[in-house]
Amino acid sequence: MKKILSVLLAMLMLLSVAAFAEGDYRVAMITDYGDINDQSFNQTTYEACKAYCEANGIDFTYYKPNGDSTAERVAMVEKADDEGYNVVVMPGYAFGETIAEVQEEYPDITFIALDVSEGDLGGATVADNVYCAVYKEELCGYMAGYAAVKLGYTHLGYLGGMAVPAVVRYGYGFVQGADAAAVELGVDATVEYVYGNQFYGDADITAYMDNWYQTMGVQCVFACGGGIYSSAAEAAAKVDGGKVIGVDVDQAGIIDGTYGEGLTVTSAMKGLGATVDTLLKETVAGNFANYGGKVEALGLVGTDPAANYVQLAPSTQWGDGFTEADYNDLVAKMFNGEIVVSDAIDAMPATTITVNDLGTVK
Repeated sequence: MKKILSVLLAMLMLLSVAAFAEGDYRVAMITDYGDINDQSFNQTTYEACKAYCEANGIDFTYYKPNGDSTAERVAMVEKADDEGYNVVVMPGYAFGETIAEVQEEYPDITFIALDVSEGDLGGATVADNVYCAVYKEELCGYMAGYAAVKLGYTHLGYLGGMAVPAVVRYGYGFVQGADAAAVELGVDATVEYVYGNQFYGDADITAYMDNWYQTMGVQCVFACGGGIYSSAAEAAAKVDGGKVIGVDVDQAGIIDGTYGEGLTVTSAMKGLGATVDTLLKETVAGNFANYGGKVEALGLVGTDPAANYVQLAPSTQWGDGFTEADYNDLVAKMFNGEIVVSDAIDAMPATTITVNDLGTVK
């Protein structure tokens, strides 16, 4: 009986310690220039934070800056600190200057930044209370380009937002994947390649996309950069069989729901939710020291596509030319090193297919 009581007592103590440890943490997320219903970075990050905190009894809130500026984002960090939140999650490269400004001023806050690279920090060194996750966009870009050609789309388009490194990696990976699939199939393929020079769609970019789909015969456009997908999707919906490829998250819901069912072939995704879940777990477990002070590039962790930090969307329109089994095989070859994707962004990759680099829309 004494042994049983001792075991029960030990278990209760462990539970108390765990509960106390979780109670020490209060998590806040700050949106960049969007909102938590943007079907992209903010929404995915918000939902992942909320789900983890609710499941573990941790206080959670989010803040939306009053404007798109570093000063407004810094003000939200100050508010989070004033209100007692000591873990702050920030999605998107726009937080680079914010981190550089606040990391030393708030040493007791743990900052988890998603898609913030060393370049975004403006030369600042990452402090021990900051972890920045970036992603190997070239890998899921490659998957998307490879899948598109295998599924029969041989006249492709790439519509990037602004030519920041992440967007360029997506595009160059897409070109490499399309090229590899075309060579395997022995078919001619073409990629029209342009940047919109902004992260939202508008009438000018939609008109440019109309020309691609209606005049040039482009079949499928990889729209990569915030809300710029709206212009590609609007133009694709006007053409019988016009298709788009989403980015960052599974965008089939918003694109198909807004512009027409079946428009989205796939989306090249980053594992934002998985990153949030892992880092919050590790922080609460007292292991953040293993991550702090790092800018870490996340990509493939194994041959299971769903476990990786870069992947194609579950909503992918599989077909005879590219099945889910083919996708699994592709991922395994990439993980095992049989397929190597360059992450260089200094020049357009050399290809067998035709790539028309058209500069910027405006």
